[in-house]
Amino acid sequence: MRETELMLRGYGLTTAEIFYRLPDYQNVLQSFIWQEYDLAPDHPKLFAFIEFWQEEIEGPLHSVRFAHRKMLGAGEWRNVVGELRYC
Repeated sequence: MRETELMLRGYGLTTAEIFYRLPDYQNVLQSFIWQEYDLAPDHPKLFAFIEFWQEEIEGPLHSVRFAHRKMLGAGEWRNVVGELRYC
């Protein structure tokens, strides 16, 4: 789906900052930014990505912080089908 379609269906932009430890240097923290359209309050895409990280990526997670912003609601969008010009 396109971004506009997702927003009209209630999705909002979720941005997560993921802090993780380097596998060989456990005292070093790195950060990774993840951004995707997701549904609040459950955030299924974010939690699926975190599960993927824990299963597939060697760098153990330290912490995750995220923000969610609903960009557009169904009542805020209007489909215009014509134009009336007044000269």
